[in-house]
Amino acid sequence: MTFATATNEHLAHLSNTLIYSAMAVYTLAFFAYIAEWLFGSRSKVARTANALTTDGARSAQAPAVTVRRAGGTAVLERPKVVTRAAAGARDVPDGPGAHGGDEQGDLYGRVAVSLTVLAFAVELAGVVARAASVQRAPWGNMYEFNITFSTVAVGVYLALLALKKNVRWLGLFLITTVLLDLGLAVTVLYTASDQLVPALHSYWLYIHVSTAILCGAVFYVGAVGTILYLFKDSYESKLASGGKPGTFATSVLERLPASASLDKFAYRVNAAVFPLWTFTIIAGAIWAESAWGRYWGWDPKETWAFITWVAYACYLHARSTAGWKGRKAAYIALIAFGCWLFNYYGVNIFVGGKHSYAGV
Repeated sequence: MTFATATNEHLAHLSNTLIYSAMAVYTLAFFAYIAEWLFGSRSKVARTANALTTDGARSAQAPAVTVRRAGGTAVLERPKVVTRAAAGARDVPDGPGAHGGDEQGDLYGRVAVSLTVLAFAVELAGVVARAASVQRAPWGNMYEFNITFSTVAVGVYLALLALKKNVRWLGLFLITTVLLDLGLAVTVLYTASDQLVPALHSYWLYIHVSTAILCGAVFYVGAVGTILYLFKDSYESKLASGGKPGTFATSVLERLPASASLDKFAYRVNAAVFPLWTFTIIAGAIWAESAWGRYWGWDPKETWAFITWVAYACYLHARSTAGWKGRKAAYIALIAFGCWLFNYYGVNIFVGGKHSYAGV
């Protein structure tokens, strides 16, 4: 065994260790996010939110939240509570977040974010070690794509937090799916470090695949926002019609942003990354001409990439069309993300073609 081979094997082992370590830290972050939601459900905001009157009217001003501290008490700012002057009103402010105005819940939320940052750094180091072990970009098979995809998805979330965006409510949903993604990667999709097939030896690998990963991560964030929008919109509609949702739904959904805010968030995320997805397809076509002598051959992955593009184009068009805004557009957005998922998992695993580099 040569020194270079031994070094590469050591780096591959280090990468695996770092990925498993990241999963352990993500698990701790997951429990911290759970604690934030649990303490938020016991907060004054949650109790006030549950006190719905029969006609749907709400108190416009929630009482201050008093919490016990060692040696005394502290008073938090008055939290926002969804208010409606009468049944049928939909002028709803954003909820306070998962912590619900509870100081201890907010503390667990900040701990969860800190753990998420640590896990992200460890996972990123694992991806870099994987790249060093094969001396190429770390996305030559589905295992490498998965670990890179989850890293980028968490990076997008942390970037939004760094930009002072109120998206900590996204943390629990994000980390849950990241753990599922990594679990699938290390159990079902794992592939030992190896060199690329000849068609992938190109600088376009760095351009085309990296943008595809970034687009998928951002589309995922938009899909989570869309799903939560559908739940929050149904909840608000029920209150506006004079109904009284269940205690659990009230406790959770009252702390999320208003449906209008979630809808706007999902739209802005998807609209921002759509031009990059367009570039991804164009870059793939240029790479295909260089590798196979044709720009487009209706290979299954090419076809589904185009279908995904059309679906997101329809969503963006629907958001600006009267009668298609809101829930109808949201359904199109979820269909579009479903197309992206099938393009990755379905085509790679179940459909053959020039792009089948699953390695499983």
